[in-house]
Amino acid sequence: MSGTTDPSAGGGNSTRAGRRELTYAVLLCLAGAGLAVWAATRTWAVEVTPRPVPLPALREERSGAALLPWLPALAVVALAGAGAVLATRRGLRRAVGLVILVLGAAVAVGGGYALTAAFAGEVSRQWPALCLLGGVLAAVGGGWTALRGATWPAMGARYERPSRGGGTTSGGPEATGAAASTRGTTDAWDALDRGEDPTVS
Repeated sequence: MSGTTDPSAGGGNSTRAGRRELTYAVLLCLAGAGLAVWAATRTWAVEVTPRPVPLPALREERSGAALLPWLPALAVVALAGAGAVLATRRGLRRAVGLVILVLGAAVAVGGGYALTAAFAGEVSRQWPALCLLGGVLAAVGGGWTALRGATWPAMGARYERPSRGGGTTSGGPEATGAAASTRGTTDAWDALDRGEDPTVS
């Protein structure tokens, strides 16, 4: 009948949508945490100490990592968490997202604090602002993962072939052979996902 729909179509669309959401969330976490790490290594303050003539003045440059050592450390952990989002699934993935949310929020708070802090010397405010932006991006990616991550497919799910039910097909030798070949291929990919060598019996 022309009105009959493939039952696997809805599942395929849902999987593709989940895969897109997973990609966007991971990119947000990577971009935000990476931006914060990079900005924290820039020179945030320059302190110039004059000395008696003819000695030149002492110029001391301080990076964000020197002024707030915990800030880049949290950003690095959030950066690693983006990879953990890909490697986990269901409830564990949501937990990872929650951790990234907290880390990103802490980085954003650190950047916001540095924007108004009275550091010694001449202060460059654009780098703390970028840390604030990076923390917000990472927090958004982590929050998205915490809310939706349980429904997203795992890394190995892209190798799975959707089963097509229904229909009155004959179970001849060709169909049986194709089904066995499909099962063998799927088993091989599953073994690779587990870190096993499928060629070793």
